[in-house]
Amino acid sequence: MKAGAQKVVWPAGVALLLLGLWQALVVALRLPPYLVPSPLRVAQALADDAGLLFGSLLVTLKITLLAFACATVLGVGIAFAFVQSRALETALFPYAVLLQVTPIVAIAPLVIIWVKDPTLSLVICATLVALFPIIANTTLGLRSVNPGLMSFFKLHRASRWQTLVRLRIPSALPYFFGGLRISSGLSLIGAVVAEFVAGTGGTGTGLAYQILQAGYQLNIPRMFAALLLITLTGVALFAAMAALSRWALGGWHESEAIHD
Repeated sequence: MKAGAQKVVWPAGVALLLLGLWQALVVALRLPPYLVPSPLRVAQALADDAGLLFGSLLVTLKITLLAFACATVLGVGIAFAFVQSRALETALFPYAVLLQVTPIVAIAPLVIIWVKDPTLSLVICATLVALFPIIANTTLGLRSVNPGLMSFFKLHRASRWQTLVRLRIPSALPYFFGGLRISSGLSLIGAVVAEFVAGTGGTGTGLAYQILQAGYQLNIPRMFAALLLITLTGVALFAAMAALSRWALGGWHESEAIHD
């Protein structure tokens, strides 16, 4: 079996095994659906409430993608500024770390209050969650250049712009795509957390709000169905970023080389 097929078949086999074990335990222990629903009940809830759940998924996905795009643009711009000025990096990087370690659940209510537009407030919250990996990874990559190549560029009196475009950016691409893989998932997490906060006030219409409503109504199969959609969305985002990385780096960088 080829390596590419193994990456699909083996995880799928494990998933089917776990689902079968879950179904068997629920049936054997006679667990009520309001406590732990079986996979079949979750699938039935997903089919019955498809219009509601997939409509909410589009809302969550919209916020996630907007936040991911904002985090990417801001993170790359900040990383470029840090690389061009050590003083600027020394002065501002601790605040980027502070932003990363501050729980989003603590600042999301403030952002939602300060920003009147609900969608914009959710995008800001999700962007704050996803921003740091882009900054950190891209900055590290821009600085992780081969010393011999750097000396070669200096020997030929390359300008700062030429060094950035022809040396630093190509060297930083593997780190940048690694940051994208992390931030894509964090964007989804930030969107869901922000929706939970906004949903308590009745302004959220994403999947997090559906989870809250299902919990209030003890509709646990619908809750699991919404959780399933969130999980599958996160997996799809990670897979998309991994595919983008292979497309961009597969032809020349050893990090994406295929080893049998």
